[in-house]
Amino acid sequence: MNFYQHHVFFCCNQRKDGRSSCNDHGSQALRDYAKAKIKSLGMSGVGRVRINQSGCLDRCAEGPVMVVYPEEVWYTFIDEQDVDDIINQHLVAGQIVERLKI
Repeated sequence: MNFYQHHVFFCCNQRKDGRSSCNDHGSQALRDYAKAKIKSLGMSGVGRVRINQSGCLDRCAEGPVMVVYPEEVWYTFIDEQDVDDIINQHLVAGQIVERLKI
């Protein structure tokens, strides 16, 4: 049994060399939004869902990006609606959001 049912990592990397990075596209704010949403739905904690930020996941060109474990599904997202779709369809209903999958 996994410690969390779903462990979600949002890349919040900010490159200093001028190359595009996930945080250039609001990933930190959307991670904060996802974390608050999961808490408001009563889905956070051991055996449930954990939302984390990460450093570079090395896919910034496709970003912003997140990865959901244990399924190892990579997503890109643009706004709160995309994050809501990932929460509602993947984390709640167990269905991969194909339109956002990388």
